[in-house]
Amino acid sequence: MPAMHVLFEEDGAFKTATILTDNDASLQVETASGKRAKIKSSNVLLRFQEPAPGELLSRAEALAADIETEFLWECAGDGEFSFCAFADDYFGGTGHKASAIESSALLLALHAAPVYFHRKGKGRFRKAPAEILAAALAGLEKKRQQALAIERMVGELTAFALPPEFLPLLNQLLYKPDRNRPETKALETACAETGLSALHLLHKCGAIRSAHDYHLQRFLLEYFPRGVDFPATDLPLPPTGLPRARVQAFSIDDAATTEIDDAFSLQVLPGLGWRVGIHIAAPGLGIVPGSPLDSLARERLSTVYMPGNKITMLPEAAVGKFTLSAGRDCPSLSLYLTVTPEFEISAHESLVEMVPIVANLRHHDLEPLFNEQTLAEGLPEFAFRDELKTLWHLANACEGRRGKPSAMPGNNDYNFAIAGDPATPEHCRVEINERRRGSPLDKLVAELMIVANSTWGGLLAEKGIPAIYRAQTGGKVRMTTSPQPHDGLGVAQYAWSSSPLRRYVDLLNQWQLIACLNGETPHFGAKSEALFAAMRDFDLTYSAYAEFQRGMERYWCLRWLQQQGLMTIDATLRREGLAKLDHLPIIQRIASAPDLKPGQRLRLSIESIDPLTLELGCRYLETLNESIPGIEEFSEDAVEAID
Repeated sequence: MPAMHVLFEEDGAFKTATILTDNDASLQVETASGKRAKIKSSNVLLRFQEPAPGELLSRAEALAADIETEFLWECAGDGEFSFCAFADDYFGGTGHKASAIESSALLLALHAAPVYFHRKGKGRFRKAPAEILAAALAGLEKKRQQALAIERMVGELTAFALPPEFLPLLNQLLYKPDRNRPETKALETACAETGLSALHLLHKCGAIRSAHDYHLQRFLLEYFPRGVDFPATDLPLPPTGLPRARVQAFSIDDAATTEIDDAFSLQVLPGLGWRVGIHIAAPGLGIVPGSPLDSLARERLSTVYMPGNKITMLPEAAVGKFTLSAGRDCPSLSLYLTVTPEFEISAHESLVEMVPIVANLRHHDLEPLFNEQTLAEGLPEFAFRDELKTLWHLANACEGRRGKPSAMPGNNDYNFAIAGDPATPEHCRVEINERRRGSPLDKLVAELMIVANSTWGGLLAEKGIPAIYRAQTGGKVRMTTSPQPHDGLGVAQYAWSSSPLRRYVDLLNQWQLIACLNGETPHFGAKSEALFAAMRDFDLTYSAYAEFQRGMERYWCLRWLQQQGLMTIDATLRREGLAKLDHLPIIQRIASAPDLKPGQRLRLSIESIDPLTLELGCRYLETLNESIPGIEEFSEDAVEAID
C-alpha cells in the first residue's frame, strides 16, 4: 500500500511529513529531512499519497501565485467553509475532487489574504463582509501610501533637504517626538542611514535656526507654552498715606538691573553709632493675593535670567511701579538696625513706609573706587564714600559673628555682554568679564541681605506667622515652612524676603511681614495648602530656571571659545578629574588628566565644540608648574548670601 503523507500546521507554519503510525489522537511522522516527530491529529489539515512530502509545498506555492485574491473572494460563498471543499469547487466545480497540490495551493492563497478571508479554525475560513473588506483595503492603501511617503522623506533627509511635512512639526520632532508618526519614523531611518543624531540631522537640513534658538525654544515650550508676553491686566497702585522716611537711600546693582529690590541708608547717631536702613521694594503693598497679577507671578514664580535677556516674573509696567528707582519716593519694607561704634547690632525696627531713593549706584562705576586696594590706601572722594565704608565695616563684623565667609575662595562671577541679536548668534560678539566674588561691594550687600532675611525670618517665627524658609542641615539646602537653622550661613533661620520683584517666595513672605507689622491677619494661615503648594512649585521651578541659565551661559562660553579661536586653555583642577576653565564658568571633566591634587593648574587642548549639545571636548596636555591652595567646590551658600 502506498505511503500516506500529511500536511499539518505547527507553530503557525505549514509542514509535510510521512505517517509512520496512525493513532486516533496523534500521529508518528517522519519529515523529508528524516526527523521523526509526534503530532496531534487535530493539527492535520490534509492527508495525501502524492506527490512526495518534500514536493507538495513548493509546487503548491507556484500554483498559488497564479490565484487572484479578488476573484477568489468573489467565488467564495458567504458562509464558513473548508479549504478542501472550496478547492474542489474552485478548480473543477461539481463532482471534481481537487488534488493535494490544488488544495494546498488554495490553502496557501487563503492564508496569505487575511484581509479577504478570516480564519475560523484549522483549515476553515469565511470571506470578509464587503464593508469590512473595503475598510481594510482602504487601511492597507493608506499604509502603502505612508510607506511610500516615508521612503521619499528618508531620501530627502539623507540628501540634507527638509521634507515639507516637517515644517509644522519641528517643535514636536525636536523636543517631544511621537514615534507613531510617519515623520518620526522617516527621521529615525534617516538617522540610522546617515549615522547622525536627529538633532544634528535636522540642523544640517536647515530645520534649526541656531543652536541658541534650539535651547531657548526647548525651555519656552516646557515652561512658557503660551509665550512670554503678559496678558493685559490692571496695574497695582502704590499705596498712599504711608509715612515718609527721613533718609537718603541708595541702591547698589549691576548696570543691567531693572528690578531694583534693595537699597540702603545710613544716619549717624552722635556718640551712639549709626542707624542703618535696609529698604526692600514692597510690591506686596499693591499686589493683592488672589488678584490677576498675583496669578501671573504665581505661575512664573521667578524671573528667568540668561545672557543678553531675561523673562521677568512681573510685567515691566508693574515692576516700574515698585522698583527702587532714583529720584522718587518708593513704597518699602524697611529694617532699621541700631549699630554701636563697635559695629554691634543692639536693636532693630521694621517699618512700612515711603523711602526717598536718591541714587542707583552701579558696580562698574563703584568698583574702581571702592575695592580692597583703595580701602587699604584710603578711599578717594566720591559720592556715598563714607556710607559705603561704614556699611563695609558693619558687613565685616556681621561676617565675623556668623563665622562663615560671604564667598568661598576660588569662585567668581561672570558678566556676559552680547553685542547683536542673540537670535542670530553667528552675527553676535560675546564678551565675558570675570569678576572675583567676595569684593567689598559684594560683601556689603550680601551681609546686609543675610541680616534682613534672618531677622525677618526670626520676627515671623516669633509671632507664629507661617512663612517659607531656606534651611541647611547636614549639608543639604531645602525649602521648609519651619524656621530651621541654615548652617551654611550660620544663622538660626533664613526667610527669603529681599527680592519680591523677582521671586515669588519673597513676595509671599512680604505679604506675611506686612500683615505682621500692621497687626492684620496674615493671608496664609497655619498649615495653609496654598503656602505648601507655592513652596513646592517654587523649589522645582527655581531649580529648573537656574539649570536653564547655566545651560545658556555654557552656550555663550562655547561661542566665545569659537570666537576667540582658541586651541588650548588653562584650567584649575577641582576634584576627581573635574577642572575649572580659566575665565569661564565651566567645570569640565578631563578623563585624560593624571591623578593630581585639587588646585593644580593644567593646560588643556580644545578638541571639539558642539553648541547644539553643549558638549566640549578637552584633552590633557601638561601640568603647569603652579597651583592654587585652598580651592573648594562651588558653594550654594555664596549665591544665597548675595541674593
